[in-house]
Amino acid sequence: MTLLEQKRHFDHIIEKVEKARLRVSDHHIVKIVAASKYVDAEAIKSLYDIGQRAFGENKVQDLINKSEQLKDLPIEWHFIGTLQKNKINHLLSVRPHLLHSIDSIELAHALNERLERDEMYLRALVQINSAYEESKSGFFPEEINEKYAQIMQECPRLKLQGVMSIGAHVDDPVLIRKSFETTRRIFETLPQATICSMGMSSDFELAIECGSTMIRLGSILFPK
Repeated sequence: MTLLEQKRHFDHIIEKVEKARLRVSDHHIVKIVAASKYVDAEAIKSLYDIGQRAFGENKVQDLINKSEQLKDLPIEWHFIGTLQKNKINHLLSVRPHLLHSIDSIELAHALNERLERDEMYLRALVQINSAYEESKSGFFPEEINEKYAQIMQECPRLKLQGVMSIGAHVDDPVLIRKSFETTRRIFETLPQATICSMGMSSDFELAIECGSTMIRLGSILFPK
């Protein structure tokens, strides 16, 4: 794909995001995080050159490698995968802009302890398993308010910004919408929450219509 073709493709996606956003409100804001886990640093730079600034990686080592290769660019790096406690030191060495996936109290405590040691802070989202799927991490809807408050109180080095969830892994748009609406409803009850991260390449328009303020787009941004 030429640079011009890539720019047209990118503009087409932006247009879809805009239309979905306007169906919510003129004032609704949606941020795109490019999920770059399947592409190399060169592909990230190409997308950066046509206007994308926030990129998210699923694996800590990939985040380290790509951020090092692209250190001359002021990229906003996000970690959007499941974080293992033994990778915390490596992740914090990159100083990511946002961690999307706090999925347990144990992980929150381990992060806070490491952050305290280095006198650092980390912006983060708490993951909700709003579709009640065994394959997904995160807190269930009925426990999230309590756990969110607990993390805020016990882990002051984590600056909670809101929540993240993945839409129901089904073909039925009614069930996908229900999982997004559940996440948004919870988001609206959380203190000082500003980010509701939900929606990927296959369902981002529906996620935006349900109130998402941040979408994670992978394959649709990096067509082969």
